[in-house]
Parts: sequence; structure tokens; C-alpha cells
Amino acid sequence: MSCSCFGSSSVLKKRHDKRANESTQAEEGVSISKTKNFTYNSLVGATNNFHRSNKIGRGGFGTVYKGVLKNGREVAVKVLSAESKQGEREFMTEIDTISDVKHPHLVELLGCCVYGHNRILVYEYLENSSIDRALLSFRKSINLEWEKRSAICMGTARGLAYLHEELVPHIVHRDIKASNILLDENFQPKIGDFGLAKLFPDNITHISTRIAGTTGYLAPEYVLGGQLTLKADVYSFGVLTLEIVSGRSSGNSDYGGGQKLLIEWAWELYEQGKLLDLVDPELEEFPKDVVTRYMKVALFCTQANASRRPLMSQVTEMLSRNVKLNEDQLTPPSFFDDSDRQSGKTSKNKSSDTSTSRQMSSFPITITEVAPR
Repeated sequence: MSCSCFGSSSVLKKRHDKRANESTQAEEGVSISKTKNFTYNSLVGATNNFHRSNKIGRGGFGTVYKGVLKNGREVAVKVLSAESKQGEREFMTEIDTISDVKHPHLVELLGCCVYGHNRILVYEYLENSSIDRALLSFRKSINLEWEKRSAICMGTARGLAYLHEELVPHIVHRDIKASNILLDENFQPKIGDFGLAKLFPDNITHISTRIAGTTGYLAPEYVLGGQLTLKADVYSFGVLTLEIVSGRSSGNSDYGGGQKLLIEWAWELYEQGKLLDLVDPELEEFPKDVVTRYMKVALFCTQANASRRPLMSQVTEMLSRNVKLNEDQLTPPSFFDDSDRQSGKTSKNKSSDTSTSRQMSSFPITITEVAPR
């Protein structure tokens, strides 16, 4: 007769699953204590039992519904997929990173709900949906003039500058894209969806981590080496700015009369001195010098070498002031082709979430000079 001092594998698995579940519950308990708790029944009532007529969006790990609370306040209710482990991580990450963060250009997290297997996040409701729907969708019904587009770029830049440079620890968003920039009733932008965000200690300049985000917006050093820095968000912002100016999606790859990504086409036009050809044909009137400067700033943000990209505070200055850009410092962007051009989430590797580096990056301080009046 034989016996095992370790017990059967099924018993061990049950114990492991129980400990993992208890650990997750403990983490959630800490997270949800940071924000307001909504009852499940109140959110059922607010969304008419999550009726499909109230559905306003869908992300990788959940569905978003419009709801009206008993006090009359409109809210966005994000129901995370019950079976998704990533959804659970997103739930806790979102609460941990922005539950106490308030800024005019960040979507406000109002609270959450944990009920059985349900994990729900409640946000302020933004009337004009996202840049993706307002500007890039085939069904777009809004013609955004340059003043609104400029304000969207500026507001998004200020929101990122706040996350990167004013908050401690700093926050890198990791998924800056058109569908995650929401617009209020006055078309002021607010950065949303912090489910992939990472906290960045002040003395750390990059983290080796698994790859997450959306193809078309991902910085090359992040995709190829898993090296995440604040400059990954800067790259994404550059791509987003090109989308806002051009009214075209970075997810397509048929620009410039051939198989070119939006960023490839932009660089080609820049080299030919024809950047204005990129501007959305629906923009009938716009200040050519300002729009050109916005596109050049986008190219500074998307340079292949991350250390050459500006900080977001520098980006806001370049966008807001009448400055002359030192284009001698501008180098080509990096982008992906062939299989990397597929839309959607990138594949994940097995690299650790904890490896860090203190190597310092640099940025040319001679990038701008005040333009002559």
C-alpha cells in the first residue's frame, strides 16, 4: 500500500484555488474601500436591467451602459466580463489608480459594485461619446471644426501631462487611443479606461512588462522589447493627434495611394513638404500654420527613439504657444507592417511585471524657439 505525504492533486488544487480566491477577495476589499459602493439593485434600476437599448459601448473586458440614478444623475456603467481574470485585474487597477484622482481632462470614477461574480465600475457620463465615434466612425454625425479639434488635442495633452508629471507616483495609461478619449457636452476631452494603467515610481524610467494596448498606437520599443516608459503614451498621443487632424483612423493601412499606415503617410508627406495634404477634407477653414505645427509636433512624439520624444508638458507648450520647431532635431518615426498591422489587442508575452530600470532618457532642449511675431 502506498501513500503520499503531499495529498492528492485534486485536494491540492482545491486548496490552491481557495487561497487564490481569498487573496483576490482581500485585494478587492482593499480596492473598493477607496471609492463609493453602489448596490447591484441600484444599477439594475439605473440601466433598466442592463437593457440593450442603453448599451453605449463595449471594451475588451466588458460592456458599458448609460444609466440614470435615482437622484437624476446620468452615469456610464461598465459591467466587466464575469469569466475574465483580466477583467478582475482591470477592475482593481482602475480603482487603485484613479479612485482619488480628479482632473478636468480625466473621466471621473464615481464608484463600483461587487455582487457575486459581478464586477461593475460607475463613471460620469459624457454626452458626446468618444473621438472614435464622433470623428473617425463611418457613421459620424458631427463635423468638428478646427477649434474643437485643437481643444481636444490640448485637453488630452494636459491630462497626460498631469498623469505623467504631476501625480506621484506617476501613471502611464498604456492605452491612449481615439475610443478612450471621451467628449463632454462642450466637446472637451477626458481620458478614460485606466484598466491597463501602470503606476510609475518617481525614480524609475522604464518597466519591463507584458505588452498590452491597441495596435496602431503602440510604441516600437514597447512592442519589440516590452520596455514600458512614459514615452509610450507620448507615442500614442502623436498617433492620436494625426487622427484628429486628418479625420482618418490609424487602424487602416491603405493611405497615400498604397499600403501605408497613417503615420507612414504623414512622414512621407512631411518629407515632400506636403503635410497639409493630410488634413481632413471636411475641414473647410483652418489656420494652416497652426495645423501644420500640430502635425509636426505629432511627428516629434512618434520618433523611433523614445528618448527623443518630448515630455507631455513640452508637448502642451509646443501646441499652445507660437513657437518655431527646430526640425533639425526631428528623426523618422517607427511603425509596424505585415502581421503587425492587424487591429485589436497585441499578443502577450511572459515577461515579468516587476523588472525595472533607472537608466535616464534625454530630450533635446533645442527643440523649440519662440517664433518671430
